[in-house]
Amino acid sequence: MNVTRLPDVDPRPRRVAVGMFDGVHLGHRAVIAGSDTVLTFDPHPLSVIAPGTQPPLLTTLDRKIELLEELGVQETVIVPFDRGWAQHTAETFVDEVLVGLLHATRVSVGENFRFGHRATGDTALLAADGRFELRVAPMIEVDGEIVSSSHIRGLVLGGAVEYADRLLGRPFRYCGTVGHGEKRGRDLGFPTANLVPREGYVVPGHGVYAAIAHLDDGSAVPAAVNVGVRPTFETGLGELIEVFLIDWSGDLYGRELRVDFLKRLRGERRFASVDALVEQMHEDVVAALATVSGRT
Repeated sequence: MNVTRLPDVDPRPRRVAVGMFDGVHLGHRAVIAGSDTVLTFDPHPLSVIAPGTQPPLLTTLDRKIELLEELGVQETVIVPFDRGWAQHTAETFVDEVLVGLLHATRVSVGENFRFGHRATGDTALLAADGRFELRVAPMIEVDGEIVSSSHIRGLVLGGAVEYADRLLGRPFRYCGTVGHGEKRGRDLGFPTANLVPREGYVVPGHGVYAAIAHLDDGSAVPAAVNVGVRPTFETGLGELIEVFLIDWSGDLYGRELRVDFLKRLRGERRFASVDALVEQMHEDVVAALATVSGRT
């Protein structure tokens, strides 16, 4: 897939889907269907318009591009959103970007799409423009709940990854580079690959999860994952994602790890003794294996 930043696009007719598309969930897929090009924004516009109010993101830009490519999108065009872009009127966006640069023959958006300075642009403004066809995708519902990035964020932050995965259309994935911890897990017989949460991105709520860890060599390994601050021990570390790869051994330091969260097994809690913790960890591994087996 071709990835281009505005205004460095080649002149050609395009069927363009427009949106932030954080998470590339089921609702986003409905908007994108039939489009050869996706126009998206980086960073999140709220981080420029009202710094500090932007939501934590479900996907990095690289992950979003990867997911769009999986949907068959031929080109992703990125608007490098800054204060200058924030001042563009809705009419200017249509004239200069959709028509002038992208040569859009069809524009696809969600029914709640707003754009332009002070969000004055909407689907009615787009529908009134006769230079392209407009496709408005309705909101998608699952079990009576609207599928939206904000709803999915809340589910993941609350630990409800199993339900969030249904709205995403795939498991919630967290990616990171393995760093060094206190090596306490190794002493307990459960060596973990440690990921430090990145600021500005969604992390599942504290607890223990069944997951699948994808290594940079292409292999996929069942995993039990603890997200939290390890309350049984006094540590100097903050929040950490600790990934125990089941029946796997090797050196992961400095390597990329992608973790697909499948189900929350239990909440994080303090144990009266190390022996009680180890006993529970064995139970967590059994439960994680059963969950992964049921999903593969």
